[in-house]
Amino acid sequence: MSARTIPAATRPDRRLGLRANLGQFSLLLLINAFVGAMVGMERTVLPLLAEREFGIASRTGILSFLLTFGLVKALANAVAGGAADRWGRRRTLLAGWVAGLPVPFLIMLAPTWGWVVAANVFLGVNQGLCWSTAIVMKVDLAGPRQRGLAIGLNESSGYLAVSAAALASGYLAARHGLRPQPFLIGAAAALGGLLSSLFVRETRGHAALESATRAGPPAEAGPRRNASSVG
Repeated sequence: MSARTIPAATRPDRRLGLRANLGQFSLLLLINAFVGAMVGMERTVLPLLAEREFGIASRTGILSFLLTFGLVKALANAVAGGAADRWGRRRTLLAGWVAGLPVPFLIMLAPTWGWVVAANVFLGVNQGLCWSTAIVMKVDLAGPRQRGLAIGLNESSGYLAVSAAALASGYLAARHGLRPQPFLIGAAAALGGLLSSLFVRETRGHAALESATRAGPPAEAGPRRNASSVG
């Protein structure tokens, strides 16, 4: 029987657990670090950019990029799970990176603050789809026994990258100016995330494998007893 005719849940090349899927899991950790770097690159620099280059003095105006980002990310998070189940984890992850690709370039080239706010619409889509999908894929690979560890490693990789990118962008801004150098970090992260996601394999089969394992083999019907023999 060829591999194509074997049901997805029972294919022999699929196993659950972090050690059994170390390569793919490590790749997903790297991708999540790129997701975190996309957020970190703007946290230090954008408030300064708003004041010094666009002349925005009000706190509400400066924080408009955060409000926009938060609302869009919340919606994208809500959509990500259903999209991952319907269209596949890998496709949803790639869609998130396609949305994130223009973000640093919009900010670097922005003639008005509205461009920066628009960039954060794309960033919200990127974060909602990529972060949520990366978690789902790690949970698929880890199986029921290592889910907690998988999610912990996911959060750790993402937020370490947020911190590192914020630190690096602040250093570049102090040394070279507010644009474009600090946002080259985001450009590298977006390209790295998109290219890395091309090598990710779909993980819905691992979820199906876990479901099949939990369900167990179907119970065999015993021999039917003749009602007339019951006396």
